[in-house]
Amino acid sequence: MDAFRDSILQRGPIESFALKTVQDFIQPQRQTKLAQDENQMLENMLRTLLQQLVASAAQSGEQIMQYGQLIDDKDISGQIPRLLDVVLYLCEKEHVEGGMIFQLLEDLTEMSTMKNCKDVFGYIESQQDILGKQELFARGKLVMLRTCNQLLRRLSKANDVVFCGRILMFLAHFFPLSERSAVNIKGVFNTSNETKYEKDPPKGISVDFNFYKTFWSLQEYFCNPASLTTASTKWQKFSSSLAVVLNTFDAQPLSEEEGEANSLEEEAATFNIKYLTSSKLMGLELKDSSFRRHILLQCLILFDYLRAPGKNDKDLPSETMKEELKSCEDRVKKLLEITPPKGKEFLRAVEHILEREKNWVWWKRDGCQPFEKQPIENKSTNAGQKRRKQRWRLGNKELSQLWRWADNNRNALTDSQRVKAPDIADYWKPLAEDMDPSAGIEDAYHHKNDRVYCWKGLRFAARQDLEGFSRFTDLGIEGVVPVELLPPEVRSKYQAKPNEKAKRAKKEETKGGSLEEETKGGSPEEETKGGSLVSGEGTLVGGSTSEAEGEVGRGESEAMESDAIADTPTPEEQQRLDGSDTDNGQEAGQIKDTETEEGGLMETDLNHPPLPIS
Repeated sequence: MDAFRDSILQRGPIESFALKTVQDFIQPQRQTKLAQDENQMLENMLRTLLQQLVASAAQSGEQIMQYGQLIDDKDISGQIPRLLDVVLYLCEKEHVEGGMIFQLLEDLTEMSTMKNCKDVFGYIESQQDILGKQELFARGKLVMLRTCNQLLRRLSKANDVVFCGRILMFLAHFFPLSERSAVNIKGVFNTSNETKYEKDPPKGISVDFNFYKTFWSLQEYFCNPASLTTASTKWQKFSSSLAVVLNTFDAQPLSEEEGEANSLEEEAATFNIKYLTSSKLMGLELKDSSFRRHILLQCLILFDYLRAPGKNDKDLPSETMKEELKSCEDRVKKLLEITPPKGKEFLRAVEHILEREKNWVWWKRDGCQPFEKQPIENKSTNAGQKRRKQRWRLGNKELSQLWRWADNNRNALTDSQRVKAPDIADYWKPLAEDMDPSAGIEDAYHHKNDRVYCWKGLRFAARQDLEGFSRFTDLGIEGVVPVELLPPEVRSKYQAKPNEKAKRAKKEETKGGSLEEETKGGSPEEETKGGSLVSGEGTLVGGSTSEAEGEVGRGESEAMESDAIADTPTPEEQQRLDGSDTDNGQEAGQIKDTETEEGGLMETDLNHPPLPIS
């Protein structure tokens, strides 16, 4: 052991003597890698050597991480850091078992005072990249987690805030995001973190003690938000107490000078992790903008938890409770916005953080699936073997997962906050503003140049405004905009002209008149057989009816053709339309004359005796 201690004090790079020292001490069976029993023997020797070095440092009164360091030569570190470097090098090169360095670090923290533990943890932070390599991390992650948790238990959460934060930041970087040990799967709250405050009013203090008790009683609900959904009485008590606090904040707004004077950004050293709950400080705390922000931010976190997705039906808030949550949230956000300094920027940052927090909630709800994905290996399948495709309920994996995200998809579809198709008037308002000459918007910045916007608008118009949709062919996308949205100087250009409306009305009258005369001309007891008219008594009348029916058919077909012409015809179509109107009039007259002739023929033929029908 003494020979090993002397060897680690050698000058020069570690790789030049580390492996040789182990081989001389152990004399392993293999040249570069130790067997299991050899690893155990080396670990026991190193742990004993480390214990002796720590004891020597304690006796000399030196810091353990500086013990053995020469004053004249600052390049050579102490004996304990040098020993850790040698073991870390051997673990990294896989000469010894990978978890050996983690075991030595755990022993070192257990044997050190809290002051020395800061130096030891500084060494751990400096070697974080090497300790986090896959071959070392897999062997020592549980030992490192146990070491950090033991340090956190020994530290004071009120006095050692910075050191606790360093440990938590290290764990967040050292462990992957998908590590389940740091996720709190069950969502258990730390109910032991109580905020103690005065229960009885002190003497000689000019403060509203009822407000003081109401204010600090909110911390009981912030400590355990799940209790608000179990009993309605607790929620009513919480909402009434919160209303008193918010009313006080509204009645005593802070000025910009007070906000800048009490900002913690410039006085970070005065920050404390626990609230000061003395009734003597109540008046000063209400004037502190940072103190107000802490309370209001706690309210937003509580509201966000109560509305968190993935809860069971019994844990979800009721409809009345949802409405009260919405109103309280609006008040809290308004107070945060007007709280100096930079209230709007602070509110935007908080909303962004809470929105991102929903992704974390969804991830925990889905079982904390790992983010890291292994590369896909291209495996050659046998020629005769067919690979069966996996079937998904909704066609693919993404849609099936989307369907499972909500516990009750019917309620999700009828949710008032769900994105819906806008009203046609609201959708076309931006384009209508672009068309206003007084707005002075250049043509290059008009919404009509956005192809996606125009395509969506045409789909909405086809469903909600067919008359506007029909104007797209002649007037373009601007013609689809509802006329009532346009300014007066532009509206006349896209309104339908009176003569066009009259022509459409004339076509409708012509079509209706033709159908009416056709109905009057025929007898319900008459039917056509082989071009002859036969009455109910079997009398042959004549073949003029089929001729009239042919004229009526041609009149109807031409009327239908003229009715199919667009509302805004071109000059050639207008000329053809006028001709069609004239033809319709002539044919209508022909039909009337034919009916008169048929009537006369019927009267003449009925005076003769009946003819036999062959």
